Amino acid sequence: MKPCFFAPLLVVAASTFAADAPNLPAIPSEPIAKKKELLFSDDFERAELGKAWAIVVPTFSLENGTLKGTQMRFDAPAADGKPAVKGHQAVIGNDIPTKDSVIEFRFKLGGAQSVTAEYDDRKFNGSHYGHICMARIAATGITLTDQKGLAVARPEGATGEPPPPAGRKNVTFPLSLDPETWHTFMLETVGDTMRATIDGKPVAFLQSPGIAHPTKSKVEFGCMGKDGFFDDLKVWNAEPAK
Repeated sequence: MKPCFFAPLLVVAASTFAADAPNLPAIPSEPIAKKKELLFSDDFERAELGKAWAIVVPTFSLENGTLKGTQMRFDAPAADGKPAVKGHQAVIGNDIPTKDSVIEFRFKLGGAQSVTAEYDDRKFNGSHYGHICMARIAATGITLTDQKGLAVARPEGATGEPPPPAGRKNVTFPLSLDPETWHTFMLETVGDTMRATIDGKPVAFLQSPGIAHPTKSKVEFGCMGKDGFFDDLKVWNAEPAK
Protein backbone atom coordinates (compact mmCIF):
# COMPACT_ATOMS: atom_id res chain seq x y z
CA MET A 1 0.00 0.00 0.00
CA LYS A 2 1.22 3.48 -0.82
CA PRO A 3 2.09 5.92 1.93
CA CYS A 4 -0.07 9.01 2.28
CA PHE A 5 1.43 12.27 1.05
CA PHE A 6 0.44 15.67 2.37
CA ALA A 7 1.34 18.64 0.19
CA PRO A 8 2.12 21.96 1.90
CA LEU A 9 0.53 25.17 0.75
CA LEU A 10 1.99 26.73 -2.36
CA VAL A 11 4.50 29.41 -1.50
CA VAL A 12 3.04 31.69 -4.19
CA ALA A 13 -0.70 32.13 -3.65
CA ALA A 14 -2.74 32.10 -6.84
CA SER A 15 -4.79 35.05 -5.63
CA THR A 16 -1.69 37.28 -5.78
CA PHE A 17 -0.92 36.59 -9.45
CA ALA A 18 -3.09 39.33 -10.93
CA ALA A 19 -1.57 41.95 -8.66
CA ASP A 20 2.01 40.76 -9.15
CA ALA A 21 1.75 40.30 -12.93
CA PRO A 22 -0.97 42.52 -14.39
CA ASN A 23 -0.46 41.19 -17.92
CA LEU A 24 -1.56 37.71 -16.93
CA PRO A 25 -5.21 36.73 -17.44
CA ALA A 26 -7.42 36.49 -14.39
CA ILE A 27 -7.85 32.93 -13.12
CA PRO A 28 -11.48 31.90 -12.46
CA SER A 29 -11.88 31.10 -8.78
CA GLU A 30 -14.45 28.38 -9.49
CA PRO A 31 -14.14 25.30 -11.76
CA ILE A 32 -14.90 25.81 -15.44
CA ALA A 33 -15.67 22.11 -16.02
CA LYS A 34 -18.13 19.65 -14.57
CA LYS A 35 -16.86 16.07 -14.47
CA LYS A 36 -18.95 13.45 -16.25
CA GLU A 37 -17.98 9.80 -16.80
CA LEU A 38 -14.52 8.58 -15.81
CA LEU A 39 -12.72 7.63 -19.02
CA PHE A 40 -9.44 6.32 -17.63
CA SER A 41 -7.57 5.82 -14.37
CA ASP A 42 -4.25 4.30 -13.34
CA ASP A 43 -2.65 4.00 -9.91
CA PHE A 44 0.48 2.23 -11.28
CA GLU A 45 0.29 -0.44 -8.58
CA ARG A 46 1.83 -3.28 -10.61
CA ALA A 47 5.11 -4.63 -11.90
CA GLU A 48 4.80 -3.84 -15.63
CA LEU A 49 3.52 -0.78 -17.46
CA GLY A 50 1.19 -2.79 -19.71
CA LYS A 51 -0.32 -2.34 -23.17
CA ALA A 52 -2.60 0.60 -22.35
CA TRP A 53 0.40 2.92 -22.42
CA ALA A 54 2.71 3.68 -25.35
CA ILE A 55 6.13 5.22 -24.72
CA VAL A 56 6.46 7.90 -27.42
CA VAL A 57 9.93 9.16 -26.42
CA PRO A 58 12.00 7.10 -23.92
CA THR A 59 11.68 6.42 -21.20
CA PHE A 60 9.18 5.56 -18.48
CA SER A 61 9.08 2.84 -15.83
CA LEU A 62 7.13 1.88 -12.72
CA GLU A 63 8.78 2.44 -9.36
CA ASN A 64 7.18 1.85 -5.95
CA GLY A 65 3.66 2.18 -7.34
CA THR A 66 4.39 5.37 -9.33
CA LEU A 67 5.17 6.23 -12.96
CA LYS A 68 8.76 7.53 -13.31
CA GLY A 69 9.85 9.53 -16.36
CA THR A 70 13.50 9.99 -17.33
CA GLN A 71 14.59 11.99 -20.37
CA MET A 72 16.96 9.99 -22.60
CA ARG A 73 17.21 12.15 -25.74
CA PHE A 74 19.43 15.22 -25.57
CA ASP A 75 20.85 17.67 -28.12
CA ALA A 76 23.91 16.27 -29.88
CA PRO A 77 25.81 17.61 -32.93
CA ALA A 78 26.26 15.59 -36.09
CA ALA A 79 29.30 13.33 -35.80
CA ASP A 80 30.80 10.17 -37.32
CA GLY A 81 28.38 10.28 -40.24
CA LYS A 82 25.36 10.42 -37.94
CA PRO A 83 22.86 13.30 -38.11
CA ALA A 84 22.42 15.80 -35.31
CA VAL A 85 20.00 14.85 -32.55
CA LYS A 86 17.35 17.25 -31.25
CA GLY A 87 16.70 16.82 -27.54
CA HIS A 88 13.19 15.93 -26.41
CA GLN A 89 11.53 15.24 -23.10
CA ALA A 90 10.39 11.72 -22.28
CA VAL A 91 6.76 11.25 -23.41
CA ILE A 92 4.19 8.56 -22.74
CA GLY A 93 0.69 8.47 -24.23
CA ASN A 94 -2.71 6.86 -24.13
CA ASP A 95 -5.55 6.90 -26.66
CA ILE A 96 -8.37 8.63 -24.76
CA PRO A 97 -10.65 10.54 -27.17
CA THR A 98 -12.10 13.70 -25.64
CA LYS A 99 -13.41 17.13 -26.48
CA ASP A 100 -13.95 18.75 -23.09
CA SER A 101 -12.29 16.96 -20.18
CA VAL A 102 -10.64 17.02 -16.77
CA ILE A 103 -7.22 15.48 -16.09
CA GLU A 104 -6.05 14.91 -12.52
CA PHE A 105 -2.86 13.35 -11.17
CA ARG A 106 -0.37 13.59 -8.35
CA PHE A 107 3.17 14.55 -9.29
CA LYS A 108 6.62 15.04 -7.79
CA LEU A 109 9.22 16.89 -9.85
CA GLY A 110 12.12 15.11 -8.15
CA GLY A 111 15.17 15.65 -10.34
CA ALA A 112 13.16 16.72 -13.40
CA GLN A 113 12.98 20.25 -14.77
CA SER A 114 9.28 19.90 -15.58
CA VAL A 115 6.37 17.52 -16.17
CA THR A 116 3.63 17.99 -18.74
CA ALA A 117 0.10 17.01 -19.70
CA GLU A 118 -0.79 17.37 -23.37
CA TYR A 119 -3.64 16.78 -25.82
CA ASP A 120 -2.96 15.61 -29.39
CA ASP A 121 -4.91 14.70 -32.51
CA ARG A 122 -2.70 12.44 -34.61
CA LYS A 123 -5.02 12.77 -37.64
CA PHE A 124 -4.69 16.55 -37.63
CA ASN A 125 -1.82 17.66 -39.87
CA GLY A 126 -2.08 21.39 -39.20
CA SER A 127 0.37 21.32 -36.30
CA HIS A 128 3.59 19.56 -35.40
CA TYR A 129 2.77 15.91 -34.67
CA GLY A 130 -0.89 16.81 -34.11
CA HIS A 131 -0.20 18.74 -30.89
CA ILE A 132 -3.25 20.70 -29.70
CA CYS A 133 -2.61 22.14 -26.21
CA MET A 134 -0.40 21.54 -23.20
CA ALA A 135 0.31 22.36 -19.57
CA ARG A 136 3.93 22.36 -18.36
CA ILE A 137 4.67 22.41 -14.61
CA ALA A 138 8.08 23.47 -13.28
CA ALA A 139 9.19 24.44 -9.80
CA THR A 140 9.08 28.14 -10.68
CA GLY A 141 6.07 28.35 -13.00
CA ILE A 142 3.27 26.69 -14.94
CA THR A 143 2.83 27.32 -18.68
CA LEU A 144 -0.38 26.73 -20.62
CA THR A 145 0.09 26.59 -24.40
CA ASP A 146 -2.17 26.52 -27.42
CA GLN A 147 -0.10 24.36 -29.80
CA LYS A 148 -2.58 24.07 -32.65
CA GLY A 149 -1.18 25.52 -35.85
CA LEU A 150 2.44 25.34 -34.69
CA ALA A 151 4.43 25.08 -37.92
CA VAL A 152 5.23 21.57 -39.17
CA ALA A 153 7.76 22.71 -41.75
CA ARG A 154 10.04 25.74 -41.52
CA PRO A 155 11.85 27.79 -44.18
CA GLU A 156 15.39 26.65 -44.92
CA GLY A 157 17.90 28.53 -42.76
CA ALA A 158 15.32 29.67 -40.21
CA THR A 159 16.57 29.88 -36.62
CA GLY A 160 14.90 30.19 -33.25
CA GLU A 161 11.33 29.35 -32.38
CA PRO A 162 8.75 29.86 -35.16
CA PRO A 163 6.31 32.72 -34.59
CA PRO A 164 2.96 31.61 -33.21
CA PRO A 165 0.11 31.47 -35.74
CA ALA A 166 -2.41 34.28 -35.58
CA GLY A 167 -4.45 34.06 -32.41
CA ARG A 168 -2.38 31.30 -30.80
CA LYS A 169 -1.26 32.06 -27.27
CA ASN A 170 0.72 30.76 -24.34
CA VAL A 171 1.02 32.09 -20.83
CA THR A 172 3.25 31.37 -17.82
CA PHE A 173 2.17 31.91 -14.21
CA PRO A 174 4.76 31.93 -11.41
CA LEU A 175 4.96 29.15 -8.85
CA SER A 176 7.26 28.10 -6.03
CA LEU A 177 7.17 24.32 -5.60
CA ASP A 178 9.36 22.01 -3.56
CA PRO A 179 10.62 19.42 -6.10
CA GLU A 180 10.63 16.70 -3.44
CA THR A 181 7.01 17.19 -2.40
CA TRP A 182 4.01 15.43 -3.92
CA HIS A 183 1.30 17.74 -5.27
CA THR A 184 -2.12 17.19 -6.86
CA PHE A 185 -2.63 18.75 -10.29
CA MET A 186 -5.92 19.22 -12.13
CA LEU A 187 -6.35 20.52 -15.67
CA GLU A 188 -9.80 21.50 -16.95
CA THR A 189 -10.25 21.94 -20.70
CA VAL A 190 -13.60 23.35 -21.85
CA GLY A 191 -14.23 24.99 -25.23
CA ASP A 192 -11.37 27.38 -25.90
CA THR A 193 -10.28 27.62 -22.24
CA MET A 194 -7.93 25.77 -19.89
CA ARG A 195 -7.77 26.18 -16.12
CA ALA A 196 -5.22 24.53 -13.82
CA THR A 197 -5.13 23.98 -10.07
CA ILE A 198 -2.43 22.61 -7.78
CA ASP A 199 -3.49 21.22 -4.41
CA GLY A 200 -6.93 22.73 -5.00
CA LYS A 201 -5.65 26.27 -5.61
CA PRO A 202 -6.22 27.95 -9.02
CA VAL A 203 -2.79 28.59 -10.55
CA ALA A 204 -3.25 29.21 -14.30
CA PHE A 205 -5.80 30.03 -17.00
CA LEU A 206 -5.68 30.43 -20.78
CA GLN A 207 -8.26 31.24 -23.42
CA SER A 208 -7.02 30.61 -26.97
CA PRO A 209 -8.75 29.34 -30.14
CA GLY A 210 -6.73 26.15 -30.69
CA ILE A 211 -7.86 24.71 -27.36
CA ALA A 212 -11.35 24.34 -28.85
CA HIS A 213 -10.13 21.74 -31.39
CA PRO A 214 -13.06 19.28 -31.39
CA THR A 215 -11.11 16.02 -31.48
CA LYS A 216 -8.44 15.45 -28.85
CA SER A 217 -7.71 11.80 -29.57
CA LYS A 218 -4.64 11.24 -27.42
CA VAL A 219 -3.49 12.31 -23.96
CA GLU A 220 0.26 12.41 -23.34
CA PHE A 221 2.42 13.03 -20.29
CA GLY A 222 6.00 14.20 -20.38
CA CYS A 223 9.09 14.56 -18.21
CA MET A 224 11.98 16.90 -19.03
CA GLY A 225 15.10 15.89 -17.13
CA LYS A 226 15.67 12.99 -14.79
CA ASP A 227 13.18 11.19 -12.58
CA GLY A 228 9.90 13.06 -12.43
CA PHE A 229 6.98 11.09 -10.99
CA PHE A 230 3.25 10.69 -11.67
CA ASP A 231 0.61 8.82 -9.67
CA ASP A 232 -3.15 8.33 -9.28
CA LEU A 233 -3.92 9.57 -12.78
CA LYS A 234 -7.53 10.07 -13.91
CA VAL A 235 -9.23 11.47 -17.02
CA TRP A 236 -12.91 12.42 -17.10
CA ASN A 237 -15.19 13.50 -19.87
CA ALA A 238 -16.59 16.92 -18.96
CA GLU A 239 -19.05 19.65 -19.79
CA PRO A 240 -19.02 23.40 -19.00
CA ALA A 241 -19.64 24.05 -15.32
CA LYS A 242 -22.24 26.74 -16.06
